[in-house]
Amino acid sequence: MKNSKKLAAIVRTLSAFGAVAYVGKKIYNKQQTERAEQEETAIPHQQGFYEKYIKRPQDFCCALAATVVLSPVMGITALLVRIKLGSPVIFKQKRPGLNSKIFTLYKFRTMTDKKDENGELLPDEERLTHFGKFLRSTSLDELPELINMLKGDMSVVGPRPLLVKYLPLYNQHQVRRHEVRPGFTGYAQVHGRNAITWEDKFDKDVYYVDHITFLGDWKIIFQTVKTVLKREGISSGSSETMETFKGTAETESETNA
Repeated sequence: MKNSKKLAAIVRTLSAFGAVAYVGKKIYNKQQTERAEQEETAIPHQQGFYEKYIKRPQDFCCALAATVVLSPVMGITALLVRIKLGSPVIFKQKRPGLNSKIFTLYKFRTMTDKKDENGELLPDEERLTHFGKFLRSTSLDELPELINMLKGDMSVVGPRPLLVKYLPLYNQHQVRRHEVRPGFTGYAQVHGRNAITWEDKFDKDVYYVDHITFLGDWKIIFQTVKTVLKREGISSGSSETMETFKGTAETESETNA
């Protein structure tokens, strides 16, 4: 166990410089540099000074300031949602957070409640209106998450909170994204957003978990503003919603074992 920890540390150090690490019969290539590849080389998340003492107070102050400054925008958005989409204005959903603990996520609703002849809700893409698409592309639908940040459910920067049903689908590498609080924005959001694959997104999430710094967080925050203003990384094609995650080949093989 002691040697495996040292091995993981060496692999991560080499990975940071884009090197290729050969370990036994396994090859850690450039695409795997953001991973702790196998369970035997995984290292429990260690909090640095910034993450342990500064990040949470900083999150609270930023969320409080943003709530005050953006309250007019939130008020207008809420009114438009009520007029165009009806009630309730706020969409609530259970999401896994730090250490996979479940919390209630708040967002502005972006879809209607249209149903088919059998009373079943229509597919997301058919219920997502033009107004809803605008809210999503500008991230205005996520402003109520400021409440989650004030409560301590979320951080300003961190892996995005995904669906509870994805938890059993993660492999040992991907589940590490829950070693930190989920974020309003994150490393993956400024490096592809919804235009990258799930695997790439999770790799970037775990990379962030292992590289949390004060300057890194603020760089992501400023890049987020740029990304939103340019509306970069929106899913292309006819699909307006992110494709459902169904697990990786590694996860499927583990499940069938």
